Amino acid sequence: MRSTLLLASVASGLLLASCGDPERPVLSDVLIGHCEYVSPFTNEPECRDYLGSWSAEDATADCTKLKSEIALDTACPSADVLGWCLTDDDGEQLRIHILGTDTSRCGSSKTGCQFFGGGYWDPSALCAGEDELLVLDNAWPQPERVCMDPLPGEPPGQSEGGQVCTWEIISGATEEGRVFSDYASCDTVRLQRPYSPVPPNRRSLEADSRMDDTDYVADVRWVQSQLKSSACVCCHDRSAPSGPSVFDLDTEDNLFNQFNDRGIAMGAGWISTVGFGAWPPEQNNGFERSDLDDPNDSIMPTTDMDRMIALFEREASHRGMKRSDYAGEQYGAAILDELRLFRPSACTEDEGVGADGRLRWLPGRARYVYVLEADADTPTVPPNLDRPEGTLWRLDLKADAYPVGSESIVYGEVPSEMVQRIPESGKPPALRSGRQYYLYVTADITFPISRCLFTAP
Repeated sequence: MRSTLLLASVASGLLLASCGDPERPVLSDVLIGHCEYVSPFTNEPECRDYLGSWSAEDATADCTKLKSEIALDTACPSADVLGWCLTDDDGEQLRIHILGTDTSRCGSSKTGCQFFGGGYWDPSALCAGEDELLVLDNAWPQPERVCMDPLPGEPPGQSEGGQVCTWEIISGATEEGRVFSDYASCDTVRLQRPYSPVPPNRRSLEADSRMDDTDYVADVRWVQSQLKSSACVCCHDRSAPSGPSVFDLDTEDNLFNQFNDRGIAMGAGWISTVGFGAWPPEQNNGFERSDLDDPNDSIMPTTDMDRMIALFEREASHRGMKRSDYAGEQYGAAILDELRLFRPSACTEDEGVGADGRLRWLPGRARYVYVLEADADTPTVPPNLDRPEGTLWRLDLKADAYPVGSESIVYGEVPSEMVQRIPESGKPPALRSGRQYYLYVTADITFPISRCLFTAP
């Protein structure tokens, strides 16, 4: 289980066990009902009690989004529970039952609740004292460049031997005019972002006379074609496992009408979306998107950035939107920006590098281990945000290895379970006694265990 609980829906309440537990909310005695469902993010069974100021209508609508039916006036059954994630949003309270008996999920369930969900983790007897953060199944796949012959009837590809080569990652794109899912695995891509079906903007239900203009329709279809050539197609067309999320690239109507205003602002580049990660166009079949060099480019992958931005700005103007309305929203990648912009403080006595060179971190099993300069940015997602300037040493867990524990690694020595990514060869620079460095250890990408500053002994 990857335990990306609530990752897509909540970007506030950024908390970690290492930073102290949040305050437990006082739950209301008013019970609206309960909803049993399979989490769209973890594919594990969950159940939620609706408490407090929820209306029956809103609770029913929430349960319907989870592809289930609400049972009013009754609470979740309590058998086989790892713990409860308690949230309070202005009186609308949830008691989310994390179901199961596999105690290896305890640490990741706690992190999912607190770190991604902004909630309070209340462990059951099964998980009491089980805080080790561990990700075993469906770990984030590293990018892989996949090459294959073009589909029958399609022209030769642009790579050696006429093949079509595509980076199999959420920020990847195949060649213009082709469909990404024909040349890369969307099942792999969906492991890199939580996916769930989300209905489009209600504006999409209204008739739009602009679709009578052939030039306008050509622009809409061009945007659809561009996005179908990118990994966006994996979650945003009718081939997605439970249907498209927010917008449907297969629609015959006006695609723009399916976006909410914030999505239009991101498409226009009014909100920076660098936190999602991006390839340079020369490595991505000519497609680019917002990145560190051009933060005000569109979130939409495209081979013609000026045209893409212009079309989203045209839609914004049609809606009466102004760029100044979004001046206070500097970044739009939600939790990924929270992670990327994190600044570490001093390590606890249980973290750091000892006199024997051994790395120590908080309870958890590591897939990625970094030692960086003290002022380096926090690593996040590939392909361009997981190698920040100032990275001295990076180890990745081998694909078939069990995650490693604290004190199992000596600085500069590569254990058999891991591979060294930085530097590409040779030993990392020696640590200078008395100098501060940044230790960053994760159970998986976006699942930090320790991220703190230590002083070299």
